[in-house]
Amino acid sequence: MERSAPLTSRDLISRTRPFAAQDTARAWWHITSTFGALAAALAVAAAAPWWPLRIVGGVLEALILVRAFILYHDFMHGALLPGSRIARLLFHLHGVLMLTPARIWNDTHNHHHANTARLAAAPAGTFTTWTTDTWRAASTQQRLAYVIERHPATLLFGYVTAFMLNLCLFPFVRNPRRYWTSGLALLVHVAVSIALWTLFGPAVYLSAFLGPLFVAYAFGVYLFYAQHNFPDIELQPEEEWTHSGGALEASSYLACGPLMAWFTGNIGYHHVHHLNPRIPFYRLPEAMASIPELQRPHVTTLQPRDVVACLRQNLWDPVQRRMVRYREASVASFSPAR
Repeated sequence: MERSAPLTSRDLISRTRPFAAQDTARAWWHITSTFGALAAALAVAAAAPWWPLRIVGGVLEALILVRAFILYHDFMHGALLPGSRIARLLFHLHGVLMLTPARIWNDTHNHHHANTARLAAAPAGTFTTWTTDTWRAASTQQRLAYVIERHPATLLFGYVTAFMLNLCLFPFVRNPRRYWTSGLALLVHVAVSIALWTLFGPAVYLSAFLGPLFVAYAFGVYLFYAQHNFPDIELQPEEEWTHSGGALEASSYLACGPLMAWFTGNIGYHHVHHLNPRIPFYRLPEAMASIPELQRPHVTTLQPRDVVACLRQNLWDPVQRRMVRYREASVASFSPAR
């Protein structure tokens, strides 16, 4: 089915604005219930008398940490209690504890939203995407760096690669005055790790801290990756780029059941979120259901087949207007000229 002109019109963006209205009571319910569930899962992961139950608690803790991060993410967008001093204190503290301090998060994530699907823009706050021409012109060292950044192992170890390094250590080293909170977050994280290991031992440290964080960050980084790297993504030339086009053609809709939608804080409605990031996460389904133009998104799922398909998106071919594998670009680069 062809996509009609209203998908990129200003009218489409304006039609999402009613859904950006705040509901204070509803927002606080989501915050208190999420952090209450997180505390309960943490207690099970740390103190359950039976090891299998601790593992279950750790997995639940990891999933709830993903949801808690979405609440933080919404607050930073101004979509969740923007005028509340209590919420500001809570989420700024949460950002430091979760290796996502507010300053570096705002700088990188706002850039990402302003430049979704723009190949000419700097890749701050997102995964670098090269065209096949850029790949062919790159040196071996440049290609290696690109492959490493997008490799599944990099996503799996997102705890270190995305959070400890890219959001904390590297920004602090580059600009310690601006990103001092990134250095603070790393210092606090190390201090908490040492304290937990010393006071409660390695078993509690692994089951209630390191294990859940590793799983949560790996899952979260994959979600972020798959939302902008999927088989039928459409990247637009600079002269054709629009905000709504980038939101709808280069942001996926993660189709999942209500349970995973809860754990992921509805971030699967990513095309709606990118169209208007001021919509609270709890109103994203409502916005999609009410606006017909949002009901034909690019869909992915958490099924293994779709996960593998997303991980195989390597390079953008501007001629075929689709993502291709590295080998396709390499074969083309050695094809005889016609």
